[in-house]
Amino acid sequence: MSHNSLLLIAAAGVALLLLLIIKVKVQPFVALMVVSIGVALAAGVPAADLVATIEEGMGSTLGHIATIIALGAMIGRIVELSGGAASLAHSLIARFGEKRTPLALTVAGFLLGIPVFFEVGLIILMPIAYGVARAARKPLLVYALPMSAAMLTVHAFLPPHPGAVAAASTIGADQGWVLLFGIPLTAVVILLGYLLARRMTRREYSLAADVYEKVYGGPDSGPGSAEAGAEHAAEGPDGLPAATTANPPSFAMVVSLIVTPIALILLGTIGTNTLAEGSVLRAVLTVLGAPMVALLIAAGLAAYFLGVRRGWTRGQISTVMGSALPGVAMVILVAGAGGVFGKVLVKTGIGDAVADILDRTGLPLLALAFVMTLLLRAVQGSATVALVATAGLITPLLHRTDLSAQQLALVCLAMGAGALAVSHINDAGYWMFTKLAGLDVKDGLRTWTVLTTAMGVSGFALTTLLWLVV
Repeated sequence: MSHNSLLLIAAAGVALLLLLIIKVKVQPFVALMVVSIGVALAAGVPAADLVATIEEGMGSTLGHIATIIALGAMIGRIVELSGGAASLAHSLIARFGEKRTPLALTVAGFLLGIPVFFEVGLIILMPIAYGVARAARKPLLVYALPMSAAMLTVHAFLPPHPGAVAAASTIGADQGWVLLFGIPLTAVVILLGYLLARRMTRREYSLAADVYEKVYGGPDSGPGSAEAGAEHAAEGPDGLPAATTANPPSFAMVVSLIVTPIALILLGTIGTNTLAEGSVLRAVLTVLGAPMVALLIAAGLAAYFLGVRRGWTRGQISTVMGSALPGVAMVILVAGAGGVFGKVLVKTGIGDAVADILDRTGLPLLALAFVMTLLLRAVQGSATVALVATAGLITPLLHRTDLSAQQLALVCLAMGAGALAVSHINDAGYWMFTKLAGLDVKDGLRTWTVLTTAMGVSGFALTTLLWLVV
């Protein structure tokens, strides 16, 4: 089949994918599977090979990412239900002082955003922002906007979040290098976002009546203080010991558990690149630094220090860890379906045809990765779907180039920058933030959408600067 025909099939497949997700409201996993099957058959994959192609794409992708996403979700769930998230936020507020409380909550969003999904983190920290805003009698957005943007930034850029893990796995980027470059880059992007949010919130925005009542209403309405917000945020499932919410873990304990898997992964990457092949230390660091092993160790430590040491029974720990899985099951399947789509592109030759046309655009690889992800994010809303789809489309082009491990990691981060930008009315995260912050659609676009887009663009600019020196 000619390249032109393959390109037409690819374009029709992407258009159908967007139509199914946006207009028909088909679940992204189902939409990706339907489109993958349709594209495979249209491009001439024999019916007898179709199932094998789907299984190969799904299996190769989930083999890399399913365990990582599941373990990351378990760690986040334990931190959440142990009261560790609220403890982290309040400790930072106390350390930074009253005048720097917005910055303290932004740092809390950054740290908590590493193990906790964006939507969950928003539910945990927003009551604390309510309480602080009420106590200070300041606009809620001063605290909520930079804090929430920090969590979304981590969600778009860094493992173990599903989009970042899936993108890195698909293009063959080492997650250690992604973290090594991504953590400082993300921190700078969040700082820039904090400064921009501080300027944006100099003017006041009207709040929805129900949110205004929760934040500034009578003594019995909503969280009346930062402590009340913490108590609300730290409520555990039925059966948790009362001491779990009454005596939350220390700041140092929570930060140590968040940092442990990151440190192990980075040590594994450094050991692989600096120690002699065949050395015992390199072998040990390689095993400990494998993302799956690092997160498994961190999950065990979290279960012990935040659970066993604080009175949870084995059954309660099992229940808490198990409760993390339903929330990520569909995300894992979406990532797997993205792997199927990518495999179909390779199997049919569409990937090479798309790579040819992308190559002829003359755009640098980083710019292509960023722009494609940003456009898909803007059109269909989901950061994870945008990352998964872009990774599948751009991988054949990457295979034609001789990129180092560091450059592949930067390509992954450029895609993360695109996934951060343009969060608007077709994004569930946009609606969660605007409803919890009490903003109408117009003010949500003026604040949240403008801020996330500016942060995404700044993230791409920083990635480009790093590209020049690696």
